[in-house]
Amino acid sequence: MPSDTIFAVSSGAPPAAIGIVRVSGVCAGAAVETLAGGLPKARQASLRTLRDSTGDVLDRALVLWFPGPATATGEDLAEFHCHGGRAVLAAVERVLSELEGLRMAEPGEFTRRAFANGRIDLAEAEALADLVSAETELQRRSAQAALGGAISGQVEQWRVEILRLGAQVEASLDFSDEDDVEDLPPAFYEDVARLRSEMDDWLARPGAERLRDGIRVVLAGPPNSGKSTLFNTLIRDSAAITSPEAGTTRDVIERPVAFGGVPFLLVDTAGLHEAGSDAIEVIGMDRAREQLERADIVLWLGREKEGPAGALEIQPRADEANAPVKQAPRHIVSAVTGAGVAALEADLIERARQLLPKPGAAALGAQQRSRVGEAASALQAIVAGTDLLIIGENLRQARVAFDRLLGRTSTEDMLDALFGRFCIGK
Repeated sequence: MPSDTIFAVSSGAPPAAIGIVRVSGVCAGAAVETLAGGLPKARQASLRTLRDSTGDVLDRALVLWFPGPATATGEDLAEFHCHGGRAVLAAVERVLSELEGLRMAEPGEFTRRAFANGRIDLAEAEALADLVSAETELQRRSAQAALGGAISGQVEQWRVEILRLGAQVEASLDFSDEDDVEDLPPAFYEDVARLRSEMDDWLARPGAERLRDGIRVVLAGPPNSGKSTLFNTLIRDSAAITSPEAGTTRDVIERPVAFGGVPFLLVDTAGLHEAGSDAIEVIGMDRAREQLERADIVLWLGREKEGPAGALEIQPRADEANAPVKQAPRHIVSAVTGAGVAALEADLIERARQLLPKPGAAALGAQQRSRVGEAASALQAIVAGTDLLIIGENLRQARVAFDRLLGRTSTEDMLDALFGRFCIGK
């Protein structure tokens, strides 16, 4: 357990009605006594006058005291619920910084201490990071499910099963004659196959990345086909420069947006055509092609059937009498009048729901998917007739993968990357 005590504003950026300063560590109680004149009853809000070392009043605040280890961080924890002005919070932080043994928290340090002290596992910490950054209802519900233990509970169940199967292998090795080791019973291999099937089911589910980052929708077509105008209409902003002159968009422009609570990342690209002599334009087209390869959905505004396979044929500029006409467009839209835009958005929502986790269902992140995949591969190698020592090693590899997923064996670099996602005060 760290010996120093940390503090930070853990509420929103001031000014606000209320500002919460959180303190965690061995000196949290002493900090409360210094500022509030004594410890309130545990887990009961108490109205106190906060003072600095000279006796000057800092604020009138609600003070809460949570003795460890049954706290969010697993340590002694205190909170000062102050008025949320910048000067008030700065004054409280200044006084805390002057106390011996206290320092300002680093980003994610409160959550990291909760993990280090066993209050949450790594999967729950990742879910908490997703919950803090959630901007749509789908993101919130998925993160809440994972934070509630949907992933951790399933992985722990698999881990217990792996340990049980490993014990059977050890028993067979220990109690069999050295020259006559009997094979394991059929039920053993049936259990292995069942576990592998359950893992495969989880691996087949849509991943958390699309939910976190949004469904990538790329608008593509030749120069002056109306991509940027439609892009601006969909994001309700003028992020992309539009002009009657062809080739206005030279680079990739990305903007996050939500339709019906579903997260999307809309991407406007440079016009695609036969390469010319303009080096910058060529670079823009190369980047546009890269975006097409990464796209979840492509809106093709060029000539019919000249776009990528599976692209949605869009006929833009429905308000213009001389606009190019497609024989079988998926959508006919006008960025000027708004005609067809709502239908396009509804189509995007429906397609996105097929690519995203089900509402309220926990989804594996990239690292979690990798660990489950490692475990599933280890179990795949277990078949009847295999040497028991090899079976035992495969089971050990599966268990190690689960330990890494839950954070029981984690590298500092990986932990730094995860907890760096949090803001100061979380």
